[in-house]
Amino acid sequence: MDLTESDVHSFIVKLWFEAGGGEAAQTDWHGHITHVPDGARRYLQELDDIVEFIEPYVRAAGGVPAKRTRFRRWLRRWK
Repeated sequence: MDLTESDVHSFIVKLWFEAGGGEAAQTDWHGHITHVPDGARRYLQELDDIVEFIEPYVRAAGGVPAKRTRFRRWLRRWK
């Protein structure tokens, strides 16, 4: 398959973890996702925010995101 750059969307997801305060050994996570071609960035509060950020790019390219994709299942395992 020969793809042009206009057909390709790259995203960078950065997550970092910090030990939470308090008695329980809780680890808080923070992160953001960036769309590489246009530099748009969204800070993440939940892992589902990743899918919500990517979906408009899929729709703009003519795709229809499936309700249960492999990516969504992968994200659910992280929770």
